[in-house]
Amino acid sequence: MRHDPAGAAIVIMLRSLKMPSMAQAVHDLMEQGAPAFDAAIPILSQLLKAEMAEREVRPISYHMKAARFPAHKNLSGFDCAASAALVRQLHRCELLDAAENVVLIGGLGTGKSHVAPALGVQAIEHHRKRVRFFSTVELVNALEQEKALGRAGKNAEALVKTELVILSSWTCAACAAGQGTNSDTCRSAPRAVPCCSTSSANSMSAPAS
Repeated sequence: MRHDPAGAAIVIMLRSLKMPSMAQAVHDLMEQGAPAFDAAIPILSQLLKAEMAEREVRPISYHMKAARFPAHKNLSGFDCAASAALVRQLHRCELLDAAENVVLIGGLGTGKSHVAPALGVQAIEHHRKRVRFFSTVELVNALEQEKALGRAGKNAEALVKTELVILSSWTCAACAAGQGTNSDTCRSAPRAVPCCSTSSANSMSAPAS
């Protein structure tokens, strides 16, 4: 049997693209040693790489649109020196595997509205998670509307399939102790865990139990 690394790579790409019939056809052409096929290998390889790249990007683009972030955020250049370790830990999205809830609490300018969407963007781009961003007013209005239409539970059914829900401008009575502190909540169902908070000094720490 003839060994052709370039042709074998094409077979692997076709199989990864779920094109088993074409992969078998390429395998047969490799064994035949057809000159026309040998000449076509560089072009075919380039086309398949382009298709693989497109398939990699397409779902990310779709999920970014579905998430409905108010703006694209990341931690590049974000000044979080006082809370860098915890922010980076959250950025690894381990909270999703642990099904944890996180509440970001702090005054204006402490970075809540930057960090929360940045976690969602990271979850989509690097962990292929389904994310949905809501302002709390938007979500409450949607729930009230579906209730008025006799369709209560529709939003809940959709969110069950979402791996990360981000609520913006939400007052957490348990965490803010009734002080009405503005906050962003990154919620991953189903378990609730102690909140993480940002102080007015832009630090982030777990509150005492």
